[in-house]
Amino acid sequence: MAEKAAAHIHVSVLPIETVEVLNAARGGVFVDATLGLGGHAELILRSSPSTRVIGIDQDKQAIEVATQRLDEFGDRFEVEHSNFSEIRTVLVKRALEKVDGIVADLGVSSLQLDSEERGFSFRFDAPLDMRMDATSPDPTAADLLATLSEFDIADIIYRFGEERLSRRIARRIVEKREAGEPITTTRQLAELLERTVKRSPKDKIHPATRTFQALRIAVNRETEILEQFILDSIDLLETDGRLAIITFHSLEDRVVKQTFQRMSGKCFCPPRIPQCVCGAKKRVEILTKKPVVPTPEESDANPRSRSAKLRAVRKLEE
Repeated sequence: MAEKAAAHIHVSVLPIETVEVLNAARGGVFVDATLGLGGHAELILRSSPSTRVIGIDQDKQAIEVATQRLDEFGDRFEVEHSNFSEIRTVLVKRALEKVDGIVADLGVSSLQLDSEERGFSFRFDAPLDMRMDATSPDPTAADLLATLSEFDIADIIYRFGEERLSRRIARRIVEKREAGEPITTTRQLAELLERTVKRSPKDKIHPATRTFQALRIAVNRETEILEQFILDSIDLLETDGRLAIITFHSLEDRVVKQTFQRMSGKCFCPPRIPQCVCGAKKRVEILTKKPVVPTPEESDANPRSRSAKLRAVRKLEE
């Protein structure tokens, strides 16, 4: 499997910008909380001979590829099969109280998207799975469509996919289910969406894009755990440590932006409330007043990078 997967090795999104904003050249201990195929981890390790990287990923196949890729760095690289939400546990296990930098790339890796059997992409016919950790007992996307109410399915598609036709899509899915034809494969869902969602010929987005995104986010609870991950990461940083997060859609970017703002002291409470209750506290300095986005050259070379946004903060002295 590793030999086949090795062909997927690529330079990660916003590689130079990420390493620079992390100030990785100063050395220290860094956490790549979404290791993927190891692209960011490799660049961080190469930035200084005194750097260590702890990689976290819930995809065992990705870990296998990244471990092979980073073998040359010996014990400067360690890896943990876990979700990035478990970053505290991962560091406690290694008797580490603080680290110098943390990065999280929230995109789906090319290994997952290009895998015909993982169910992330409507380009292949596969079981409708979408779990980042294929060994997890958690429900698959097909399980959600088989058990949730029409209202709940529509809510997921609208909230996480920002799909305006979410109610119509949910109705079609439930009609299929009640007719004894549940949606269990990517092709079944993609074909249903192609019939249900009519796009303008000028629209570059495939009819299935937003619904597939929504189901992936719901299956992996991506937005649910993101804010807590940010708060935990800030706790775990040394003074002057950096946290960098790359997002790929507006929902995640909004969570990152607003949490960073709140942690930089911006209050989101209504003006009439006499005392702040939103948790705003000046613990970080925002390093990216506007998100860093790929250059036209990177976007042309890697179309999947086009929607990427990088935001970063520096922890202040407590």
